[in-house]
Amino acid sequence: MLLLHGVRANRTQMLQRARFLKRNGYGTLLIDLPAHGESPGERITFGAREAAGVVAALGFLRQEALNERIGVIGVSLGAASVVLAAPLPPPDAVVLESMYPTIDEAVSNRLTARLGAWGRYLAQPLLWQLPMRAGISTGDLRPIDGLPRLRAPVLIASGADDQHTPWVETVRLFDAANEPKQLWRVDGAAHVDLHAFAPQDYERHVLHFLARHLRGQR
Repeated sequence: MLLLHGVRANRTQMLQRARFLKRNGYGTLLIDLPAHGESPGERITFGAREAAGVVAALGFLRQEALNERIGVIGVSLGAASVVLAAPLPPPDAVVLESMYPTIDEAVSNRLTARLGAWGRYLAQPLLWQLPMRAGISTGDLRPIDGLPRLRAPVLIASGADDQHTPWVETVRLFDAANEPKQLWRVDGAAHVDLHAFAPQDYERHVLHFLARHLRGQR
């Protein structure tokens, strides 16, 4: 299992997930995505360049774990990074938590949550700076467009009260994904660590999904 942390975090964010996966017989690899933790990088690019770290980590696992099925759990930025990476061959199972559909919506939602209705009017001036500041465009940051290219079983999870990625956006992501796919609405959760918020439910949903697609259990 490759575990991918959220924005401005590092691999230690995924330690509790690694521990419960180990208890259930799964090996794990935790990495710092580019420009996070101990990994080099000039700036955060919301999944665009972080995707290269995902490709490298999956390549490493393919070499080190020959003939083993490989899964990925990505949180927010980590989820966007694996989708934008469009890795080939794809992982055998992917858990996507609290992922934004487009950077336009992600920025607008966050500003609106902080500033009210005025926030949406400030989003575009900030987004116009992306090419100059990060060398990427808003078109590079549309995970919803990348989901149809991710030829892997997916479990998409998000909080019902998430203001950063409202539930209606999560449903759009689910609709864009290929079968087989599962959707988990975490009642009462905002844009938070879903494992920390509801550890028993989280482990039950994730382990059932992984058992089906990594171990062939029903």
